[in-house]
Amino acid sequence: MTVAVSGAHMRTVLDIMRQAAAERIMSSFRHLGADAIRCKSSKMDVVTVADEAAEHDMTAAFLRLSPGAVVIGEEAVCARPDLMDAIEDADLAYVIDPIDGTANYAAGVPLFGVMVAILRRGEVIGAAILDPICNIAALAVRGEGAWLVGADDAERPLRCAPPVPAAEMCGNASWRYLPRPVRDLVARNLPRVMGSWDFRCAAHEYLMLVDGQCHFLLFNRTMPWDHLAGWLIHREAGGYCAHFDGSPYCVTDRAGGLLYAPDRASWQDLRDLLLDPG
Repeated sequence: MTVAVSGAHMRTVLDIMRQAAAERIMSSFRHLGADAIRCKSSKMDVVTVADEAAEHDMTAAFLRLSPGAVVIGEEAVCARPDLMDAIEDADLAYVIDPIDGTANYAAGVPLFGVMVAILRRGEVIGAAILDPICNIAALAVRGEGAWLVGADDAERPLRCAPPVPAAEMCGNASWRYLPRPVRDLVARNLPRVMGSWDFRCAAHEYLMLVDGQCHFLLFNRTMPWDHLAGWLIHREAGGYCAHFDGSPYCVTDRAGGLLYAPDRASWQDLRDLLLDPG
Protein backbone atom coordinates (compact mmCIF):
# COMPACT_ATOMS: atom_id res chain seq x y z
CA MET A 1 0.00 0.00 0.00
CA THR A 2 1.45 3.37 -1.02
CA VAL A 3 -0.10 6.37 0.69
CA ALA A 4 1.78 9.66 0.84
CA VAL A 5 1.34 11.05 4.35
CA SER A 6 1.81 14.72 3.58
CA GLY A 7 0.54 18.00 4.96
CA ALA A 8 -2.46 17.71 2.64
CA HIS A 9 -3.18 14.19 3.89
CA MET A 10 -3.03 15.40 7.49
CA ARG A 11 -5.50 18.18 6.71
CA THR A 12 -7.90 15.52 5.39
CA VAL A 13 -7.36 13.53 8.59
CA LEU A 14 -8.16 16.68 10.56
CA ASP A 15 -11.35 17.21 8.55
CA ILE A 16 -12.44 13.68 9.51
CA MET A 17 -11.63 14.32 13.17
CA ARG A 18 -13.50 17.64 13.17
CA GLN A 19 -16.59 16.07 11.60
CA ALA A 20 -16.67 13.27 14.17
CA ALA A 21 -16.12 15.78 16.97
CA ALA A 22 -18.96 18.01 15.78
CA GLU A 23 -21.46 15.23 15.12
CA ARG A 24 -20.65 12.77 17.90
CA ILE A 25 -18.68 14.48 20.65
CA MET A 26 -19.78 18.10 20.95
CA SER A 27 -23.42 17.24 20.23
CA SER A 28 -23.46 15.07 23.37
CA PHE A 29 -21.21 17.18 25.60
CA ARG A 30 -23.03 17.93 28.88
CA HIS A 31 -26.05 15.99 27.56
CA LEU A 32 -25.04 12.45 28.53
CA GLY A 33 -27.45 10.41 30.61
CA ALA A 34 -26.20 8.02 33.28
CA ASP A 35 -26.75 5.07 30.94
CA ALA A 36 -24.39 6.66 28.38
CA ILE A 37 -21.34 6.36 30.68
CA ARG A 38 -19.75 3.18 32.01
CA CYS A 39 -16.54 2.18 33.77
CA LYS A 40 -13.91 0.02 32.13
CA SER A 41 -10.93 -0.98 34.30
CA SER A 42 -11.72 1.41 37.19
CA LYS A 43 -13.80 4.42 38.22
CA MET A 44 -11.07 6.61 36.71
CA ASP A 45 -11.26 4.73 33.40
CA VAL A 46 -14.60 5.45 31.76
CA VAL A 47 -16.08 5.26 28.29
CA THR A 48 -19.16 6.99 26.84
CA VAL A 49 -21.41 6.36 23.89
CA ALA A 50 -19.78 9.42 22.30
CA ASP A 51 -16.33 7.76 22.42
CA GLU A 52 -17.70 4.71 20.65
CA ALA A 53 -19.69 6.64 18.06
CA ALA A 54 -16.80 8.99 17.21
CA GLU A 55 -14.38 6.07 16.88
CA HIS A 56 -16.85 4.20 14.65
CA ASP A 57 -17.23 7.19 12.33
CA MET A 58 -13.49 7.90 12.13
CA THR A 59 -12.68 4.25 11.52
CA ALA A 60 -15.07 4.12 8.57
CA ALA A 61 -13.74 7.40 7.17
CA PHE A 62 -10.07 6.37 7.43
CA LEU A 63 -10.81 3.09 5.67
CA ARG A 64 -12.45 5.04 2.85
CA LEU A 65 -9.47 7.40 2.74
CA SER A 66 -6.89 4.58 2.78
CA PRO A 67 -8.45 1.28 1.66
CA GLY A 68 -6.59 -1.68 3.13
CA ALA A 69 -5.25 0.27 6.09
CA VAL A 70 -5.49 -1.05 9.65
CA VAL A 71 -7.43 1.09 12.13
CA ILE A 72 -6.66 0.59 15.82
CA GLY A 73 -9.08 2.43 18.09
CA GLU A 74 -8.84 2.50 21.87
CA GLU A 75 -12.40 1.29 22.30
CA ALA A 76 -12.16 -1.38 19.60
CA VAL A 77 -9.08 -2.81 21.32
CA CYS A 78 -11.11 -3.25 24.51
CA ALA A 79 -13.33 -5.68 22.61
CA ARG A 80 -10.57 -7.12 20.41
CA PRO A 81 -7.11 -6.95 22.02
CA ASP A 82 -5.64 -8.81 19.02
CA LEU A 83 -5.96 -5.61 16.98
CA MET A 84 -2.79 -4.44 18.72
CA ASP A 85 -0.83 -7.19 16.95
CA ALA A 86 -0.88 -5.15 13.73
CA ILE A 87 0.66 -1.98 15.14
CA GLU A 88 4.25 -2.92 14.32
CA ASP A 89 3.91 -4.58 10.92
CA ALA A 90 0.99 -2.92 9.12
CA ASP A 91 1.87 -1.12 5.90
CA LEU A 92 -0.39 1.68 7.09
CA ALA A 93 -2.19 2.01 10.42
CA TYR A 94 -4.33 4.71 12.00
CA VAL A 95 -4.30 4.71 15.81
CA ILE A 96 -7.29 6.57 17.30
CA ASP A 97 -8.10 7.98 20.71
CA PRO A 98 -11.66 9.21 20.07
CA ILE A 99 -11.88 11.18 23.33
CA ASP A 100 -8.76 11.65 25.38
CA GLY A 101 -9.80 12.91 28.81
CA THR A 102 -13.08 11.00 28.86
CA ALA A 103 -13.41 11.47 32.63
CA ASN A 104 -13.41 15.24 32.06
CA TYR A 105 -15.81 14.92 29.13
CA ALA A 106 -18.24 12.78 31.13
CA ALA A 107 -18.10 15.29 34.00
CA GLY A 108 -18.80 18.24 31.73
CA VAL A 109 -15.28 19.66 32.06
CA PRO A 110 -14.11 21.24 28.77
CA LEU A 111 -10.65 19.63 28.76
CA PHE A 112 -10.63 16.74 26.30
CA GLY A 113 -9.30 16.05 22.85
CA VAL A 114 -9.16 13.73 19.85
CA MET A 115 -5.85 12.13 18.85
CA VAL A 116 -4.79 10.21 15.74
CA ALA A 117 -1.37 8.79 14.85
CA ILE A 118 -0.47 7.26 11.49
CA LEU A 119 2.11 4.48 11.35
CA ARG A 120 3.95 2.71 8.57
CA ARG A 121 5.49 -0.61 9.65
CA GLY A 122 5.84 0.53 13.25
CA GLU A 123 7.14 4.02 12.53
CA VAL A 124 4.97 7.04 13.40
CA ILE A 125 4.80 9.16 10.26
CA GLY A 126 1.84 11.48 10.90
CA ALA A 127 -0.01 12.87 13.92
CA ALA A 128 -2.95 15.08 14.84
CA ILE A 129 -4.38 16.35 18.13
CA LEU A 130 -7.68 18.25 18.06
CA ASP A 131 -9.19 20.44 20.77
CA PRO A 132 -12.91 20.26 19.86
CA ILE A 133 -13.87 23.12 22.19
CA CYS A 134 -11.63 25.73 20.53
CA ASN A 135 -11.49 23.84 17.20
CA ILE A 136 -7.68 24.12 17.04
CA ALA A 137 -5.31 21.29 16.18
CA ALA A 138 -1.63 20.39 16.19
CA LEU A 139 -0.43 18.40 13.17
CA ALA A 140 2.91 16.84 12.23
CA VAL A 141 4.48 14.85 9.41
CA ARG A 142 7.67 12.96 10.20
CA GLY A 143 10.67 14.92 8.92
CA GLU A 144 8.53 17.88 7.83
CA GLY A 145 7.82 19.69 11.10
CA ALA A 146 4.78 20.42 13.23
CA TRP A 147 2.20 23.17 12.92
CA LEU A 148 -0.93 24.53 14.57
CA VAL A 149 -4.19 24.88 12.64
CA GLY A 150 -6.48 27.55 14.07
CA ALA A 151 -10.26 27.60 14.08
CA ASP A 152 -10.01 29.84 11.01
CA ASP A 153 -7.75 27.23 9.32
CA ALA A 154 -4.74 29.54 9.46
CA GLU A 155 -1.47 27.69 10.09
CA ARG A 156 1.68 28.54 12.04
CA PRO A 157 4.73 26.48 12.99
CA LEU A 158 4.98 24.85 16.42
CA ARG A 159 8.14 25.01 18.50
CA CYS A 160 8.90 23.70 21.97
CA ALA A 161 9.94 26.05 24.74
CA PRO A 162 13.67 26.84 24.87
CA PRO A 163 15.68 24.82 27.39
CA VAL A 164 16.08 26.16 30.93
CA PRO A 165 17.47 24.63 34.14
CA ALA A 166 15.15 22.02 35.67
CA ALA A 167 14.40 24.25 38.64
CA GLU A 168 12.94 26.81 36.20
CA MET A 169 10.74 24.35 34.32
CA CYS A 170 6.96 24.05 34.53
CA GLY A 171 4.84 21.21 33.25
CA ASN A 172 2.80 18.17 34.17
CA ALA A 173 3.76 15.00 36.02
CA SER A 174 0.97 12.42 35.85
CA TRP A 175 2.01 10.87 39.15
CA ARG A 176 -1.22 9.02 39.94
CA TYR A 177 -0.36 6.09 37.63
CA LEU A 178 3.26 5.70 38.73
CA PRO A 179 4.25 2.56 40.67
CA ARG A 180 4.44 3.31 44.38
CA PRO A 181 8.18 3.81 44.98
CA VAL A 182 8.53 6.04 41.89
CA ARG A 183 5.27 7.83 42.71
CA ASP A 184 6.54 8.78 46.17
CA LEU A 185 9.87 9.92 44.74
CA VAL A 186 8.30 12.14 42.05
CA ALA A 187 5.75 13.59 44.50
CA ARG A 188 8.57 14.47 46.88
CA ASN A 189 10.66 16.10 44.15
CA LEU A 190 7.96 17.99 42.24
CA PRO A 191 8.23 21.12 44.44
CA ARG A 192 11.77 21.47 43.08
CA VAL A 193 10.45 22.59 39.66
CA MET A 194 8.87 25.99 39.09
CA GLY A 195 5.32 24.70 38.61
CA SER A 196 3.24 21.57 37.95
CA TRP A 197 -0.40 20.69 37.19
CA ASP A 198 -2.54 17.84 35.90
CA PHE A 199 -5.37 18.36 33.39
CA ARG A 200 -6.41 14.65 33.35
CA CYS A 201 -6.02 14.99 29.58
CA ALA A 202 -2.82 14.17 27.70
CA ALA A 203 -4.18 15.83 24.54
CA HIS A 204 -4.30 19.26 26.18
CA GLU A 205 -0.99 18.72 27.95
CA TYR A 206 0.64 17.89 24.62
CA LEU A 207 -0.92 20.94 22.98
CA MET A 208 0.68 23.15 25.63
CA LEU A 209 4.03 21.36 25.40
CA VAL A 210 4.45 21.54 21.62
CA ASP A 211 3.45 25.21 21.53
CA GLY A 212 6.09 26.21 24.07
CA GLN A 213 3.60 26.90 26.87
CA CYS A 214 5.33 24.49 29.27
CA HIS A 215 8.64 22.63 29.41
CA PHE A 216 8.00 19.04 30.43
CA LEU A 217 5.57 16.15 30.69
CA LEU A 218 5.96 12.93 32.67
CA PHE A 219 3.76 9.85 32.15
CA ASN A 220 3.84 6.27 33.37
CA ARG A 221 1.31 4.52 31.11
CA THR A 222 2.41 4.31 27.48
CA MET A 223 -0.63 3.07 25.55
CA PRO A 224 -0.22 3.99 21.87
CA TRP A 225 -3.43 5.99 21.46
CA ASP A 226 -2.43 8.18 24.41
CA HIS A 227 1.09 9.10 23.26
CA LEU A 228 2.06 8.28 19.67
CA ALA A 229 0.55 11.46 18.25
CA GLY A 230 1.97 13.72 20.95
CA TRP A 231 5.37 12.04 20.74
CA LEU A 232 5.74 12.78 17.01
CA ILE A 233 4.43 16.35 17.23
CA HIS A 234 6.81 17.06 20.12
CA ARG A 235 9.74 15.57 18.20
CA GLU A 236 8.90 17.60 15.10
CA ALA A 237 8.60 20.73 17.25
CA GLY A 238 12.19 20.22 18.38
CA GLY A 239 11.72 18.41 21.71
CA TYR A 240 13.36 15.35 23.25
CA CYS A 241 11.67 12.34 24.87
CA ALA A 242 12.86 9.07 26.39
CA HIS A 243 11.88 6.42 28.91
CA PHE A 244 12.88 7.06 32.51
CA ASP A 245 16.04 4.97 32.00
CA GLY A 246 17.04 7.03 28.95
CA SER A 247 16.12 4.43 26.33
CA PRO A 248 14.17 5.57 23.25
CA TYR A 249 10.39 5.17 23.03
CA CYS A 250 9.10 2.43 20.71
CA VAL A 251 5.51 2.00 19.54
CA THR A 252 5.30 -1.45 21.11
CA ASP A 253 6.49 -0.31 24.56
CA ARG A 254 3.94 -0.60 27.37
CA ALA A 255 6.22 0.23 30.30
CA GLY A 256 9.17 2.40 31.26
CA GLY A 257 7.37 5.73 31.54
CA LEU A 258 7.91 8.77 29.31
CA LEU A 259 9.68 12.03 30.13
CA TYR A 260 9.55 14.99 27.73
CA ALA A 261 11.80 18.05 27.80
CA PRO A 262 13.03 20.76 25.39
CA ASP A 263 16.30 18.98 24.52
CA ARG A 264 18.49 16.10 25.64
CA ALA A 265 20.56 18.11 28.12
CA SER A 266 17.51 19.58 29.85
CA TRP A 267 15.91 16.11 29.81
CA GLN A 268 18.84 14.75 31.79
CA ASP A 269 18.73 17.71 34.19
CA LEU A 270 15.01 17.16 34.78
CA ARG A 271 15.38 13.40 35.06
CA ASP A 272 18.04 13.83 37.75
CA LEU A 273 15.87 16.30 39.64
CA LEU A 274 12.63 14.28 39.57
CA LEU A 275 13.75 10.64 39.50
CA ASP A 276 17.15 10.46 41.18
CA PRO A 277 16.62 9.03 44.69
CA GLY A 278 19.93 10.51 45.81
